[in-house]
Amino acid sequence: MITQVSKSQFKAKALEFFRQVEASGESVVVTDRGQPKLEVRPYKPYTRSPLDVLRGSVLRFDNPTAPVAEDDWEALQ
Repeated sequence: MITQVSKSQFKAKALEFFRQVEASGESVVVTDRGQPKLEVRPYKPYTRSPLDVLRGSVLRFDNPTAPVAEDDWEALQ
């Protein structure tokens, strides 16, 4: 269950809400005039596999076994 609190309540008890989020792992939504504006949730590091990082980075792969000369590298120019 996600807890909703107003900005004024959150301001007065911010540390209490931080501890609640850390202990329970559930989010707290901060509202402004009844409208959700912020979400405070536990930090979870985003890890990607090396293959996901490289996926889509090769644009064209015509002849992978052909030798490569210094003139072929755009970064050296």
